[in-house]
Amino acid sequence: MPRLIVESTDTTYKALFTAWELVAAGVMRAAMRVVAHRWPAAPLSMDLPGVTPVGRNRMRWDERATAHAASSDYGFRRFADDRSYLSYAVRFDLARLGAVTGLRGIHLQCHIGTDTVSLARLGARMTGVDFSPVALGEARRLAKLACTDADFIEAEVESAADVAGEGMFDLVYTGNGALNWLPSIHRWAVAVSRLLRPGGRLFLREDHPTLWSLSDEPPDGLLTIEYPYFERPEPTAFDDPDTYVATDAVFTHTASYEWNHGLGEIISAVLDQGLTVTALEEHD
Repeated sequence: MPRLIVESTDTTYKALFTAWELVAAGVMRAAMRVVAHRWPAAPLSMDLPGVTPVGRNRMRWDERATAHAASSDYGFRRFADDRSYLSYAVRFDLARLGAVTGLRGIHLQCHIGTDTVSLARLGARMTGVDFSPVALGEARRLAKLACTDADFIEAEVESAADVAGEGMFDLVYTGNGALNWLPSIHRWAVAVSRLLRPGGRLFLREDHPTLWSLSDEPPDGLLTIEYPYFERPEPTAFDDPDTYVATDAVFTHTASYEWNHGLGEIISAVLDQGLTVTALEEHD
């Protein structure tokens, strides 16, 4: 039976509101993230008619991928210069991940591949999956710079098993800031279950869902619930012209559409797929 691991954190708003981790025949874990200012976006009907929210998000990530790869925050140069260098996320989770040497792993929503390459450096045979062709181009470039073998394929999470293979993976890995881009946590869990071989593990490192429900500019410095905590059919729309790395790039695709998923919804989704939760951690 597939297993799952989850970890989670809940701490200081805006400075160090960090993560949670879940483990159950795998690990689900969330990490530290500082929230940028966001503003309500135009209604869906007014913003690029005919393009779905997921399609709009893809345009946003396509535009930012090159800037992210060029930023020192992602450390492409460090990967090239130091064959032992690992991403912060993977370094932080080394003890929780355990030995991955020889495991066949798949990293969902891998973006530009820094965690994927890091897991490959630890000995896993890694495949990265993302819906952004621009991000995947940067991920392949990173793997080449880092002299590290890793495969990268373009696919939506829900169709990853159709492209990468069903029941083929010992480890499904997901990094922080991923689930909020997915409309359905149930369909995500189905996708994970389809990818895992019997006895495989899910390791999820994710931002705490409470974080995404809080006001970006709380009145009087108080923590204020402003956005949905539980999953809703329609996304929450934001207009954010910036990104989370240091860059001088100017972006034209500023709208983003996000779905929160409560902690209980996430755990229930993986349990419904027959995974066994073996660890759940909230940390700062």
